[in-house]
Amino acid sequence: MMKSEINPRVFWGASGIIALLLVTTLAMPGTADVAFKAAQAWAIDTFGWFYISAVAVFLVVVLALGFGPAGKLKLGPDDAEPDFPYLSWLAMLFAAGMGIGLMYFAVAEPIQHYISPPDAPSGTILAAREAMAITFHHYGVHAWAIYALVGMSLAYFTYRKDMPLTLRSGLSPILGKRINGPLGDAIDIFAVCGTVFGVSTSLGFGVSQMTAGLNYEYGLPDTISVKIVVIVLVMGAATLSVLSGADRGIRRLSELNLTVAILLMLFVLAVGPTLFLLRALVQNFGLYLDHFVKRTFTLYAYEPRAWMADWTLFYWAWWIAWSPFVGMFIARISRGRTIREFVIGVLFVPTAFTFLWMTVFGNTAISLDLGLAHGGIADAVQANLSTALFKFLEYLPAASVTSTLAIILVAIFFITSADSGALVIDTLASGGTEETPRWQRMYWCVLLGVTATLLLIAGGLGALQSATLLAALPFCFVMLLLAVGLVRQTNADLAGVTLPGDGPAISERIKRLIVPARRADILAQLKAQGEPALQSVQEALEAEGWTASELDSADDKVELTITARDGRLFTYRLSPRSRPLPAYTALDAPEGRRSLAWMLAAQTNGETGFRDLTGFTVGQIANDVLNQLERWRLAEIKPGMAR
Repeated sequence: MMKSEINPRVFWGASGIIALLLVTTLAMPGTADVAFKAAQAWAIDTFGWFYISAVAVFLVVVLALGFGPAGKLKLGPDDAEPDFPYLSWLAMLFAAGMGIGLMYFAVAEPIQHYISPPDAPSGTILAAREAMAITFHHYGVHAWAIYALVGMSLAYFTYRKDMPLTLRSGLSPILGKRINGPLGDAIDIFAVCGTVFGVSTSLGFGVSQMTAGLNYEYGLPDTISVKIVVIVLVMGAATLSVLSGADRGIRRLSELNLTVAILLMLFVLAVGPTLFLLRALVQNFGLYLDHFVKRTFTLYAYEPRAWMADWTLFYWAWWIAWSPFVGMFIARISRGRTIREFVIGVLFVPTAFTFLWMTVFGNTAISLDLGLAHGGIADAVQANLSTALFKFLEYLPAASVTSTLAIILVAIFFITSADSGALVIDTLASGGTEETPRWQRMYWCVLLGVTATLLLIAGGLGALQSATLLAALPFCFVMLLLAVGLVRQTNADLAGVTLPGDGPAISERIKRLIVPARRADILAQLKAQGEPALQSVQEALEAEGWTASELDSADDKVELTITARDGRLFTYRLSPRSRPLPAYTALDAPEGRRSLAWMLAAQTNGETGFRDLTGFTVGQIANDVLNQLERWRLAEIKPGMAR
């Protein structure tokens, strides 16, 4: 029997919905296209104000968490180390986050804004300046803040709070145990479907650009048959990559991707108007900062125009629709980093590289179009976006070499988007399990390729893109809840409590300072909070298939014993302990104060020291058990690793 690690409700529910939407789109592509685009237009027109406000909130929350007190918290245990070197980490999140989009729109978008800007005469120097400021805005920190919020929430609850790597985990401070029911399943199904359709449409853009480049440079026919062959070849490579996991295939491809991209960018910078580009980069960044607040909240409410819906609102919806995929992938590769390091790495480093990339390609394209090309690049953009990059490279030296390099780069971006997408979808559909059987990863990788292929054949990419953007509206509400849950949890952790609390309430602590606990109080807590906490840990272990545990309960103690597979024992014991009260205290005690103070003492593995858990709740005691269990496990693993 084939082994599986799936959440059946999410796996089959998402597969069924994907199949239904594919059949509908294939059966009546024209009708589906019209219906989805009409619904998308309605959503953007009606809720444009909501998109703009929500993205501003996301940015503020991410910055506040990164540079506030929560910035010191780690996405994992306090002693966790990052899973990947810094440069490898940046390469992977960059390749997953912007990849194909930067190749496809690096020339096309600045030229489009230059041809038809919202607030400047077309084709002028003023239009050129505005074109770059708009492009920076669409690819700047707002876009990465959307990804960062989802990624940070997932990484924090997964690696620090020991919850499954699924979107529902980030809602636990709000929904509580309901995340394990139908509501949590619906959220994960929604994320799987959105990721499949979002990645498939981007793959459609990627294959269109690749075949357009092959046609432009080598005369290969730009037909559906060629597109299908390209998809099969690239998805085959993506399948091999995803089978090798994030640590090998995806990491190596991302590093190669970034290296090739930098080489191409440096070539354009060197042979293009270098001094002008360096000046333009500084001025573009200045314009971006100057217009930052204004563009963040611009809706053209007083002078309505279609431009806003076609560009900024479209982009915000697209980034939100992509955020389950990119956020999940970023979370998966970010264990061990602090929140501050995460925010700097996810928000500012890719943004800085994107600004340099867009300046080199965008400003060079505008400069050439104003001079040597005499409008040729603008004409190519208006005729076919897929050929814009290759038309642009035609005006630079070694055009055939750089065009071939660009095709290879798109192919690598194609592969990294496909394999990281399949890895994310597999994690979601398996309830957060990161190590799954190979057939599951292959299933999602093949499904992505089949979806992109069928939609290209039926001409349904436009319909699916509209449907994906439409799905961004409800997910925007989910993201706001993720922001609330993350803020609540980090604040609680900084204060030493969890939700419902990690430490005793303030009132309880003050009470014990003034009136020390009696032995009867501790015995009551032992039965009311201690025993249920240890029992909940034992039940959770058994639910995960770990049956080698024993709970021993008596009138004056409760002890949990866990047997490791190699026979080693972990014991956690709760019992009352007393200590003499000090002769002098900071607070005046009531008349007749007792000479002994009692506490609920926790001991691990027979250690002589103990931790005072007086006043802790069931959840707080259970957290302490898991923390001690994790420290014990790491202490046993590390010496073996050193050998």
